[in-house]
Amino acid sequence: MDDALLAQALAGRRFAAIVIGASAGGVNALIDILPGLPREFPYPVVTVLHVMRGRQNQLVDVFGQRLALRVEEAADKAAPRPGTLYFAPADYHLSIERDGVFSLSLEPPVHFARPAIDITMESAADVYGPELMGILLTGANHDGAAGLAAVGAAGGLTVVQDPAEAQVSVMPNEAIRLRAPDLVLPLRDIRRLLQLSMENLK
Repeated sequence: MDDALLAQALAGRRFAAIVIGASAGGVNALIDILPGLPREFPYPVVTVLHVMRGRQNQLVDVFGQRLALRVEEAADKAAPRPGTLYFAPADYHLSIERDGVFSLSLEPPVHFARPAIDITMESAADVYGPELMGILLTGANHDGAAGLAAVGAAGGLTVVQDPAEAQVSVMPNEAIRLRAPDLVLPLRDIRRLLQLSMENLK
């Protein structure tokens, strides 16, 4: 997709945050789309990634060495800051509360996942409404489809990785089945969309 069509999808929108969900194959997908973002990126990027227990704590180090963005694990009661990539911590659900701070919980897993993408996206949709961009990438279960549908129902911009190029297409296909997203894009276009979103300051 060329820049004109991506800019058209962004036209008239103002963003306060971006939420990304991924499962199997998600580390490589994130490495593909995030390195071009500058430290001055104007929004927080909140990410829920299903990885094997024990590897989640390595995400901050892995991405901190590759990105200009600050990279942190989301902390309970902390406020998301622009220019920062947050990862949901291992074995906790991550929500955004009404007052805009993170909340961690130990509620039961959703689709066998904790942290669950659905919980983070649904809470973020409640808080940010149309000023949220939700992105769902490769994955092997249905987590994230309901969350991304909630982002769309609240007026946010919804983006799904093209299942044809996803390492595992179950998650993007389920999101497309549940509610048609605004955009279905390959990773190169998601990367460009994020870069172009910097012109849509809140």
